[in-house]
Amino acid sequence: MTADLPLALTMGEPAGIGGEITLKAWNARTPETGPFFCLGDPAWLAEGGRALGLDIPIAVISQPSEAADIFPRALPVLPETLAVPAIPGHPDPANAPAVINAIARAARLALAGDVAGVVTNPIHKKVLADSGFTHPGHTEFLGELCGNIQPIMMLACPGLRVVPVTVHLALRDAIGALSMDAIVTAAIITAKALTADFAITEPRLAIAALNPHAGEDGMMGAEEARIIAPAVAALKKCGIAVFGPAPADSLFHERARSAYDAVICMYHDQALIPLKTLDFERGVDVTLGLPLVRTSPDHGTAFEIAGKGIAHEHSLIAALALAREIAANRRGDFR
Repeated sequence: MTADLPLALTMGEPAGIGGEITLKAWNARTPETGPFFCLGDPAWLAEGGRALGLDIPIAVISQPSEAADIFPRALPVLPETLAVPAIPGHPDPANAPAVINAIARAARLALAGDVAGVVTNPIHKKVLADSGFTHPGHTEFLGELCGNIQPIMMLACPGLRVVPVTVHLALRDAIGALSMDAIVTAAIITAKALTADFAITEPRLAIAALNPHAGEDGMMGAEEARIIAPAVAALKKCGIAVFGPAPADSLFHERARSAYDAVICMYHDQALIPLKTLDFERGVDVTLGLPLVRTSPDHGTAFEIAGKGIAHEHSLIAALALAREIAANRRGDFR
């Protein structure tokens, strides 16, 4: 893989803000993002630009190798035609096959070494499910495309990285799904990724407690003693620098964050609330444990503001820059 390979950016849900932030990210392009191209409908992007008053040239490409030369003067687009015109704020399941195919094509290009990595614009899970899509989200779909791998989701921003052991589950179900093996697996994959993807030679992990006060010696819950502490002990035996279970209410302030490189959290909101509070606009979703690089903005389709020209591109720019950094770290460029 060479340093000038482009990133493949999928269009995401075309009725959301993906098109707008893609255009704005190209307009604000920097050396950190490097060249990228969009897997999407050129007419959709061009119309979106006109509607928003964004004078951004679109250039259709036939293969990723054309993107780098075109990128300085136009947004390269590898066509993925929509079935029906996209209406901002009003998703149509008829376009779901194009959305799904854009993700699959990007993954195939990455696995073939034709792109440096994959960056995915937000999808709307319910719309895809209505079309027959059986995966909870990008992460699980990419795991299948990469050979039925069970990947791990990390959220990262400057100053904090968090990994939820359970993800898109109701809280009651998430607690029931916790296990020592799940915590150990998430932590081992995270430790390996911190070295390979983030160039941290001796990664340090914090393991969050589930209950208030880490269970208060069993008065507020037994999961710490029964599940989490044994997982921490097992990780120490593996040679990983780890501590916990640590009370979550005192784990995310500035001084506490200096003691670790990532936190393994027990459920979705335990991980995402502190990260989005700390830096909402630069949060990035990173998929760990895959043979390809994949990042995504840490926000949704934002139907309520789609087409209004007020969506911020900062998280997408951060996702592009982080994908480029991870690809470089995997090559060993930063070591």
